[in-house]
Amino acid sequence: MARVRAERIVVEFPIYGAQSRSLKNTFIRAATGGLLARDAAERIVVRALNGVTFEFRQGDRVGIVGHNGSGKTTLLRVLAGAYEPVSGEIRVEGKIASMLSITLGMDPEATGYENIFMRAAIMGLKPREVPPLVDEICEFSELGDYMDMPMRTYSSGMAMRLAFAISTSVPADVVLMDEWLSVGDASFSEKAQQRLRRLLDQAKILVLASHNEKLIRDNCNKMVRLDHGELVGFEEVGAPAAGRLPRAI
Repeated sequence: MARVRAERIVVEFPIYGAQSRSLKNTFIRAATGGLLARDAAERIVVRALNGVTFEFRQGDRVGIVGHNGSGKTTLLRVLAGAYEPVSGEIRVEGKIASMLSITLGMDPEATGYENIFMRAAIMGLKPREVPPLVDEICEFSELGDYMDMPMRTYSSGMAMRLAFAISTSVPADVVLMDEWLSVGDASFSEKAQQRLRRLLDQAKILVLASHNEKLIRDNCNKMVRLDHGELVGFEEVGAPAAGRLPRAI
């Protein structure tokens, strides 16, 4: 059973050297971004998430919307385990696939084959789990003999194809996405979209942050709205039709 639960989570980023700046109030709302506040040590901080509480259950397709700096990406990074809340509790039950930075852990000096193992380690796979995936990843990425060459010899498109093939090679219970992924030229992109849709269809929970509210309403059954780091709306938007796969716009 997959579940994602957050209880009054707070995420803050200190602003070093801010004591010398002219900040008239100790707690103000910026035009964009999170709240500016003072922490227990009287340091100026950006409060990127402020007391956010929610629960996502198996079968949920959750869209996160909000202005630039509202906390969408910060929330996804908390769910992925990249950020630690300064207070509150976050619990994720199930295997996570993070599509936030699909090239994370890859080394331009390493070969394509070597990067499969390095990226897989960042994804949480054990060394024994990787060899059975290698042939399929190579075939899907269509890189051929380039797999034996350092990634610095790849074009940016080739590197993204390899990163995408690795990141989508293993089904997960909870999939996190910051905007919709689009990879490669027209022919490869269509193949990639079909692979991505299969991954999302198999996921028990999808959390997708996007500025495209129509994309959210077409493909999600719940919508969370953030504003300056606070959860200001939680809306049921209707589940996608049976058998319908998420589709980019």
